[in-house]
Amino acid sequence: MNSPQETVERALALSRADDCVVIVDEGSTANLRFAGNTLTTNGVARSTRLTVVSVAGQGVGVVSRSAVRPDQLAEVVEAADRAAREARPSEDARPLVEGGTSDGWDRPVEPTSIGVFGAFAPALGESFAAAEASGRRLYGFAEHILTSTFVGSSTGLRLRHDQPTGRLELNAKSADMSRSAWTGVATRDFADVDVAALDATLAQRLEWGKRKIALEAGRYETVLPPTAVSDLLIYLYWSAGARDAADGRTVFSKPGGGTRVGERLSPIPLRLSSDPGRPGIECAPFVVAHASSREQSVFDNGLPLGRTDWISDGKLANLMQTRHSAELTGLAATPQIDNLILEGPDGGRSLEEMVASTERGLLLTCLWYIREVDPQTLLLTGLTRDGVYLVEGGEVVGEVNNFRFNESPVDLLGRITEVGASGQTLPREWNDYFTRAVMPPLRVPDFNMSTVSQAS
Repeated sequence: MNSPQETVERALALSRADDCVVIVDEGSTANLRFAGNTLTTNGVARSTRLTVVSVAGQGVGVVSRSAVRPDQLAEVVEAADRAAREARPSEDARPLVEGGTSDGWDRPVEPTSIGVFGAFAPALGESFAAAEASGRRLYGFAEHILTSTFVGSSTGLRLRHDQPTGRLELNAKSADMSRSAWTGVATRDFADVDVAALDATLAQRLEWGKRKIALEAGRYETVLPPTAVSDLLIYLYWSAGARDAADGRTVFSKPGGGTRVGERLSPIPLRLSSDPGRPGIECAPFVVAHASSREQSVFDNGLPLGRTDWISDGKLANLMQTRHSAELTGLAATPQIDNLILEGPDGGRSLEEMVASTERGLLLTCLWYIREVDPQTLLLTGLTRDGVYLVEGGEVVGEVNNFRFNESPVDLLGRITEVGASGQTLPREWNDYFTRAVMPPLRVPDFNMSTVSQAS
């Protein structure tokens, strides 16, 4: 088999198009799954994907296939070249990004392995024993993915990025299965995962759940933990395409035309940003686009990425832009970046401190089954899960029933009364797609629990 670098060079040499971009993704995965305080399965897997972007005039052809053998490479390149010749002019056609070579371009790919769990697995076993002795059952999985992405072009690009992605989801249930609690963490290498601390958090939540309290639907002061905040803000981020906003399709569209860039969204000086170099959530520092859409363009492959503010000082600062959409809107080109950070003023309190200062309100664990109701307001609906707790006089007094909620994260930003200290978190709903998030806990005075849910 060819190395990824050799595949890039051969594909570029085979192309007869005016220009060409070749992307090779080499992926490896290691995972552990467990149930009832017992490891059930473990495994490793490898994958490879080749994408060839051929440009003929202003026409573009894209062919993407998995596990391409060396003898199939010419066929893939010819298919992309042919598609480019037959294509109509692409509205996002722009000159390809010029030259540049990443450090380590020639270094061999080093896949992940089950060894990434070398320190984590024994700690997990100790938590199994502690849970068993205390009448708890632990369920969940741990996964580590390492993807090496190589981008080469006829204009001289030779860019590489190695992306580790780790996540742990941990669910605890009481012996009679009547109580359930969840937590999760994101990590680059599992060296920083404190399983005992996570299990202690779950044990406390199961203890809170011994007292059941029925509450009616309504608006409640609510403390949202970072994981719930990340799920809401990630959806906001995914909805922040400049092209759709300029076309009047989204909550970020300005009445009468244009976008809401520059408008205040929150009275609190919030900053929502992305930064490829942020420690702990590092991601690709250049555009990798396997296909064009309203939010990304294959012509932008290799475009450098830096820290970008989406909301600055509480005001909408930028929307996701390709070079093409930036020309249409008159705004800066600000492509999507694979992490997200929400920060408030310095001195934010911890989640525990925020709960301790709550006279009466709800503490959520997480949100799930989130769906969009209205793109014009970004109204979302979804369910609470694995523990909603009633706080009175600064103490958790019991677990309440689950709810269906109806909220717009954009509207929510304007009603926040407290922003806690930001830290790395794992979204519950979206962690199959997005894991690199730094979020604070938030206090909302009137979170809309629209109906009682029977979900458990």
